[in-house]
Amino acid sequence: MSLLTRTFLANAAVLATITLLLLFSPIEISYPVTETQSVILVTGFIVSLAINLVLLRRIVAPLRRLTETMRSVRPLEPGRRVAISGADQEVASLAAAFNDMLERLETERRESGRIASAAQEEERKRIARELHDEVGQVLTGVMLQLDDADARESVRQSLEDVRRIARELRPEMLDDLGLLSALRALSNTAAHQGLSVERQLDIGDLRLRPEVELAVYRVAQESLTNVMRHADANEVLLALQQVDGALRLVVRDDGRGLPDGDGQAGAGIAGMSERALHVGGRVTVASSPGAGTEVRLDIPLPEVE
Repeated sequence: MSLLTRTFLANAAVLATITLLLLFSPIEISYPVTETQSVILVTGFIVSLAINLVLLRRIVAPLRRLTETMRSVRPLEPGRRVAISGADQEVASLAAAFNDMLERLETERRESGRIASAAQEEERKRIARELHDEVGQVLTGVMLQLDDADARESVRQSLEDVRRIARELRPEMLDDLGLLSALRALSNTAAHQGLSVERQLDIGDLRLRPEVELAVYRVAQESLTNVMRHADANEVLLALQQVDGALRLVVRDDGRGLPDGDGQAGAGIAGMSERALHVGGRVTVASSPGAGTEVRLDIPLPEVE
């Protein structure tokens, strides 16, 4: 039964009830209207409005649920769909059309994000190569020509900074030795900053697509960088395992935590979530002030096999 038909029948039922009461009740309306008659008429009017309101609320309830679900959709939390049971045909069709639209938008966003991410990584690779080869060679030549020890040390430090920036832009180890070796190198960098690092890197013989490896690496890199710069932590866990039918990356520290436990604060977290979406994954952040922070990336196994 359509929404229009149900609304029409609900109002018709209320009007029919009023008409039957007037036809078969012993109530007589005189002029001028007496006080008792006025009370009866006003009470009947209020009762009819209440009945009509109850019937209409039941009819439009599926529309309210649909509206609430539409408002709850978040770009960084894909997969949420409208599910309304017992709805009219028009509402069910609207919900199905909305779900189809979400599916198309998420698919298109994921594909466009993958293309943009690939282009970004190519540009990173080019800049890293130029920094390492051209700028690095120039600084090496300058250092060899200097006689002053302090000046040579200053140039040497600048050369190390250039090489570090080049590695951060595009880690050669990820391309040459694979994801696990690149993650070990990240954890070694954290250890050099005075952190006690626990590694749990075991994904068996699971084969990952290059874009998935890159997403995992970038999320781990951003998370460890945040720990080293902001967390004031002593210990950090870096784990990559297969859990509950998904590839799971966990970076957990014992630092100060995020302000007010805000797990969505900062452009860095938004960037990690956006990168995870490109490979069908999701980033969740759990934090409490003074109790550390946990960043978790989950990617369904069909996305990585």
